Amino acid sequence: MCHALAQLLPLCVQGCGRGLPENEEEMEALVMNPETQGSKSSDMTHCYGTTISKDVPSVGNGQRTNLEGSPSSSNAPCPDICSDQEVDRMKRRLRFFFMNPIEKWQAKNRFPYKFLLQLVKIFLVTAQLCIFAHSRYKHVNYAWDNRVTFSHLFLRGWDTTREVNSYPPAVGPLALYAKEDFFLTIDHAVSGYGNLSDAIGPYSYDTDDNHMASPLLCLHHYKEGTIFGFNESYVFNSEIDKTCVNLTVPHNASQFSSKDYLRSLGVDVNFSALVRASLAFAVKTVNFKAASAITPPDCYRFDVQIDMDNSDQDGQMLLSLEAEPMRLVCQGDVEYITDNRLDYILGSILNSVVILVCCCSLLLCGRAIYRAQQLKNETIHFFQTVYGTVLSREGRLEFLNLWYVMIIVNDILIIFGSGIKEQIDRKQLAGDQWNICSVFLGTGNLLVWFGVLRYLGFFKTYNVVILTLRNAAPKVARFSLCALLIYAGFTFCGWLVLGPYHIKFRSLASTSECLFALINGDDMFATFSIMPLKSPMLWWYCRFYLYTFISLYIYVVLSLFISIIMDAYETIKLYYKEGFPKSDVQAFMASCTDEASSGVFRSGSFSTSFSLRSWFDKLCCRLPIRKPFSGGSSRFM
Repeated sequence: MCHALAQLLPLCVQGCGRGLPENEEEMEALVMNPETQGSKSSDMTHCYGTTISKDVPSVGNGQRTNLEGSPSSSNAPCPDICSDQEVDRMKRRLRFFFMNPIEKWQAKNRFPYKFLLQLVKIFLVTAQLCIFAHSRYKHVNYAWDNRVTFSHLFLRGWDTTREVNSYPPAVGPLALYAKEDFFLTIDHAVSGYGNLSDAIGPYSYDTDDNHMASPLLCLHHYKEGTIFGFNESYVFNSEIDKTCVNLTVPHNASQFSSKDYLRSLGVDVNFSALVRASLAFAVKTVNFKAASAITPPDCYRFDVQIDMDNSDQDGQMLLSLEAEPMRLVCQGDVEYITDNRLDYILGSILNSVVILVCCCSLLLCGRAIYRAQQLKNETIHFFQTVYGTVLSREGRLEFLNLWYVMIIVNDILIIFGSGIKEQIDRKQLAGDQWNICSVFLGTGNLLVWFGVLRYLGFFKTYNVVILTLRNAAPKVARFSLCALLIYAGFTFCGWLVLGPYHIKFRSLASTSECLFALINGDDMFATFSIMPLKSPMLWWYCRFYLYTFISLYIYVVLSLFISIIMDAYETIKLYYKEGFPKSDVQAFMASCTDEASSGVFRSGSFSTSFSLRSWFDKLCCRLPIRKPFSGGSSRFM
């Protein structure tokens, strides 16, 4: 060892001359404190032979540098071990970093297991989504059908025309207009609840012995609210009080009178002060249809609530029914459930495998981003030390792979969604979390399939689409901002002027949706014809407003938007013919023409940088010692 050190030290003394420290104390100080090397930057420049080149544009501070790393004739070059080998090694590292997975496989002769992990993840999360989508469809459809059934059983005045959501609505809102209708509506609901056994559905009461529980009637009213319309006076206190009463229903529920019952309790319903009334009760049922060869039946509890909304105080009390499903743990046929645990076991295994795969993908992507930033910092330091230039902003962004960021986001979404799905399968949730789970899994799966575009980008034909979108994105963003400001003006104007008269402009959201549909040529004539003639001035204003908006956005804005995309497409086609513009990083590694299969990327000098000789090389050339970097693990794909 000592003999080898004795041979290396004179070599560095001869190559770097004045750059060596005069004693061991100074050498140790330089190694431990690289900042003290600034006073001898001229020695580093002589060592790496920085020159001014006519072929490479200026970077950062306006100087023109030779990114090829060739020594200048006016400077005393360092030995090859301090210049050419170090520069070539950095070029190969950058060249390997920007390879695609297949080229990295050829370069390092290592199977791309990280690339394979992404393909496996696509298959697993898609299978999980298909299974959950099928279960969720059955769940939501079953809950909606029961809501329709409860509307027929408990809502007075409900008919089948209200079961289909049509636009424009075929009928008006279901509402109450007389005081007697209020009490008759409560009596009808209580009677239907008392005669629950007459329903076709397998419904039961929410009690252990299946006896009818008392429905809960709650009245929300102003603390004081008395109106004397004949002399335009009133007594009013805006504080809202809540009064709840348990309705004790006799054995024959059809004879129940809510009006008499409330009067017997001393509860007076003041309709001028009434804000909202609600009647709540619970119903249990079992769904056999969910059962299959390996799936047991499902048990539910529906929390039914009938709302009578009088908040507008306009003489119209809106009537609606909501039935919130709660999934329960069935206490049914023990043998059947025991024999059909295969569905639960397979579902848990799939959820666990998906979470495990996504965790591995998350860690690998995070490691790849971290190591890419490490390589970026080394490259920045290399350019500053060897060429005296600052790496450009474009060159720095080359090391940030947004595909990895997107993979990290979809991994997080799928992990959370899989966890919620596992709780749903085990029936451990206190509420209905199906919608939250579907948002996590659906968005995560969407981003997973978006990530497939990266692999298509390795082929020239498919990469045109990705490059066109990336090239056009800044211009499209700026153009969309300008178009959005005009769109916002039309939206607020339409909501204010046409909202009271036109059904499509009743709210700010519906106004925006109507205008967006008009841009795409949807339902134009209906938008014109629905406007009534209640106000002739606004009828004509509506025509002028719609003609102006449609002409501006269809004939001008959309045409300009398409022209921006086409301009970006033509630019990409020109780049394919004449060559793409290169950043300073790409220009630096352009001279590295080694093929991926050449074997140079599997050499020891490329994969290991912390050898004893390289340590002395860095010391002689005033470069701070950096940690070894393995190009094969810098990017996981």
